[in-house]
Amino acid sequence: MAPDYSTTSRRVNRLEIGVKLNLDFEGSVTLAVDASGIKVADRGEWMRLKWRRRRGFLKIHLAVDVKTKQIVAMEVTDERAGDGGMLKPLVEQAERRCRVVKVIADGAYDSRSNFALLEERGIEPAIRVRKNSSRRARGCPARKRVVMKQLRDPERWKRRVRYGLRWMAETAFSTFKRLFGEHVMARSLPNMVREMFLKASLYNLFTSLNTAV
Repeated sequence: MAPDYSTTSRRVNRLEIGVKLNLDFEGSVTLAVDASGIKVADRGEWMRLKWRRRRGFLKIHLAVDVKTKQIVAMEVTDERAGDGGMLKPLVEQAERRCRVVKVIADGAYDSRSNFALLEERGIEPAIRVRKNSSRRARGCPARKRVVMKQLRDPERWKRRVRYGLRWMAETAFSTFKRLFGEHVMARSLPNMVREMFLKASLYNLFTSLNTAV
């Protein structure tokens, strides 16, 4: 006898799903880090305006290998989580799978704690700093070095660290949303998180098949 929908749903929701890597990483890996929003319901703008209900959205934080375009690390939070605060868990998750040598990120990740984290782990920071950044170290020499280089010649700095590769994360988000849409089907937060990790695993599978061709 086949299980009913409710039984199947409960069993699926008990599964532990993580990002599955479908390629073996050899040598050093450069990560592009970014975040994007995913709607928690696809009810349409008219429904939200009529009933004045705001469902909010999830934030998906990705660390993408710029060479393979695969998702190496992923975190799912609510909309209140800041981008910069998620760099540490992304880096820690990625380092369990590969050797990270560089992290490329935009100004949302510019903080002394993030620069100190990368310095401690021997990872090159390719993080854009604010234009009005102080040249003082203020307890973080790693950030001071990057600030000095960017303020002296920002274009040269971008070329040297290959900052343009940051768009690999944007490409991953674009492909991800074209494949699976911009909303989740699950209703509870734990199930939403499982759904997003399952989709990330499928994204990696499709990416690895495309790479192998």
